[in-house]
Amino acid sequence: MAKRIAVVISQGQSNNPAKRKIEEDLVTSLLMERGIDVTVVPHLYDLSPEGTGMLALQGIGGDMVVCSWLYPRAAHWTLDRNGIRGQIGATLLKGLGEDDEDEDEDNAEETAGDDKPRVIDARELPRRKIYCLDLRANNSAQPYIDEIKRIASEASTQTVDLLSWIGGTPQPAQLDRYLNGEKPAPTNGETPAPAAAEQSATEVPAAEPKLIDENPSRRWYPVIDYSRCTNCMECIDFCLFGVYGIDRAETILVEQPDNCRKGCPACSRVCPENAIIFPQHKTPTIAGSEEKSGGIKIDLSLLFGAPAGDNPEEALAIAARERDEQLLLAGREAVGMNVGIPKRQAEKASEPKDELDGLIDQLDDLDL
Repeated sequence: MAKRIAVVISQGQSNNPAKRKIEEDLVTSLLMERGIDVTVVPHLYDLSPEGTGMLALQGIGGDMVVCSWLYPRAAHWTLDRNGIRGQIGATLLKGLGEDDEDEDEDNAEETAGDDKPRVIDARELPRRKIYCLDLRANNSAQPYIDEIKRIASEASTQTVDLLSWIGGTPQPAQLDRYLNGEKPAPTNGETPAPAAAEQSATEVPAAEPKLIDENPSRRWYPVIDYSRCTNCMECIDFCLFGVYGIDRAETILVEQPDNCRKGCPACSRVCPENAIIFPQHKTPTIAGSEEKSGGIKIDLSLLFGAPAGDNPEEALAIAARERDEQLLLAGREAVGMNVGIPKRQAEKASEPKDELDGLIDQLDDLDL
């Protein structure tokens, strides 16, 4: 019989009517589809680890499609940190901000030339696939409905021991009937049950969606992308709020997520692999987009006080400032660049300042 697939609709944090319509259209259409189970949960990122929403998701054992108002990467690793793991399912839908083919090629070349060991290399993942779709990428539900149908149609099929079922080698017609949902022919004179394949599609009753009744508050905590993380521990050295820890295998993890200071993404800026995600941040590379920061880009807005971040040294300075702000708000002393400086910066040989350094110093003196 065909393998069933679970579709999870993660609701937006607000009651925006446009968002609600997309969610409702998705549920309405998918309930009429064979082999699809629909579960509706509050916003994925806000779910409590011990709440009914996360427990319901943990109970899904097979392939899963997750539709959320997050970057697919952010959604996947939010699930992973809660024990909901699987292979990353490839989709044909382009996510938000993924239209630049040249940028995709650059990222692919960068990954291909990188032989660093990643945490995910040492992890054993279940064979099931998790497909994550970003609901912000389209203004209607239809593209998602079409993609979910495509994923469901290509899902692998489960078979039983056909030889024990029919007592011999199955004929093509028998195998076809079985894969289309018919029960084996009776051998003891019983009246065969009506075949599922004979039922009209219009007679298929609409299933009820599984609605999770949970009212979580908005949260703010880091999510680690273990496909990028090299376990360098720079985040645990830099964060002074006890958010990070290590497991028995001495692998970095977010141990106390609710210790994180709301609005502070400083540890993400110092991560050399862009492996730390804050799904609610306004900057795409911090919120979980596929591209990586690190290349120096010329941006005139920097001259007018806009935050930088692509230059590692500027990102580090911003991170130190953000951390100091949170330390002061918590009644502690600012530490500036004196604590938790990333190893890659500490090991860097000091060089004399050039004209660009002088220009930056002048801009800093202006205190824009």
